[in-house]
Amino acid sequence: MAIRETPLGLDFLELSKTFPGKGVRESVHVLENIQQRIENGRFVSIIGPSGCGKTTLLRIIAGLEKASAGKVLLDGKELAQGTEEVGLVFQEYALFPWRTTLQNIEMGPEIKGVEKEKRRSKAMEYIKMFNLNGFENRYPRELSGGMKQRVAIARTLIMNPRVVLMDEPFGSLDSQTRNALQEFLLRIWGKRGDTIVFVTHNVDEAVFLSDQIIVLSKRPARIVKTFEVGLPRPRDRTGQECNEIRREVLKVLSEEIK
Repeated sequence: MAIRETPLGLDFLELSKTFPGKGVRESVHVLENIQQRIENGRFVSIIGPSGCGKTTLLRIIAGLEKASAGKVLLDGKELAQGTEEVGLVFQEYALFPWRTTLQNIEMGPEIKGVEKEKRRSKAMEYIKMFNLNGFENRYPRELSGGMKQRVAIARTLIMNPRVVLMDEPFGSLDSQTRNALQEFLLRIWGKRGDTIVFVTHNVDEAVFLSDQIIVLSKRPARIVKTFEVGLPRPRDRTGQECNEIRREVLKVLSEEIK
């Protein structure tokens, strides 16, 4: 008898989400039958009109929201709520203002009960990896926006999640800082090989970063089209190949915004 191989990847199986209201007319139908496979180790961006449900989809994957219908599987097994296999990076950093850079990064291991010396040593590795040397004892108010986001990403990655969800992590940054952090994120991802699901409104960002781009419709969101971005890295942001994909994605998005 043939041995059936275990599916390797993140699967969305007919995911739907409705936020109930007092009556049927007040209910908000956000996601409609989202069906998609994301292979392990890929960098996938999700893009769509404002308010279409991109963040809701991430929150369902992370276990912060419950789907009205459907399932999320990782390697064929349904993801448990609160699983450490999934990490989430928010747009607004979500750092604790009373904790230093080092204390914010080591928070996860501290909650897990890892002894102080061991967790501090690990956090210092991330301080060096994320170019935060000299800022380990600074508080969030003393850091730039780009540094805050590096701290937030380090705090997530120190827990070694298999799937990293990123909700517009660079959306509030200036273009120069944003570009630098995109390149930094790609270097980190290249070393680690995590699966990244990245929500963005920025088509240029999606094309520069991604192996695949998933375009969602307006609410209730469904998958309109997926684009494979088979370009080698590093990519030329203004090169002809990137611009061609950018035009195709914008064309599909423009139809949804009408």
